[in-house]
Amino acid sequence: MNTFFTSDTHFGHANIIKYSKRPFADVKEMDNTLIHNWNSIVSPYDTVFHLGDFALGGGGAAPYLSRLNGIILFCRGNHDKRLIAHYNFGFESALPHIREVTIEKQEIVLCHYAMKVWNSSHKGSWQLYGHSHGSLPEDHTSLSCDVGVDCWNYFPVSMDQLRAKMKTKKYKPVDHHGPTTT
Repeated sequence: MNTFFTSDTHFGHANIIKYSKRPFADVKEMDNTLIHNWNSIVSPYDTVFHLGDFALGGGGAAPYLSRLNGIILFCRGNHDKRLIAHYNFGFESALPHIREVTIEKQEIVLCHYAMKVWNSSHKGSWQLYGHSHGSLPEDHTSLSCDVGVDCWNYFPVSMDQLRAKMKTKKYKPVDHHGPTTT
């Protein structure tokens, strides 16, 4: 079983093609490509953390959820009202804004939005985010990464890919904590 991360699929959202300059002729091509790419690397037993903005148009979340492999865990994005309605949570706070997880001994803070500091950032934890569709400049001094589909050739990102990416970074604390502060 593997773990993947992604964000900002915007299934069913025709305007995202224009807004994010996605290379698709229409929403059907975009949706089918995103689903194909996802299922080509994610097995039914893998875990996928989706960091927000799952589906905006079409028939809501259900038609897409039924076609995707894996066990999908969500963080709420700013466009996830249909996802919340699909699960009938009854109140929006049931879909978390932030998740803190440990995967393969790596602490990771997950949120739809990028952060400058986060829990245990001074101890080597990562922060994964979406929302910006690749518009934020890469920060080589921060153990953070945009996992949105626009940054990863429209595929979810694996732990191996993220581990390799984080090895290229030179962490530099931006708050009062240092690497050895507890």
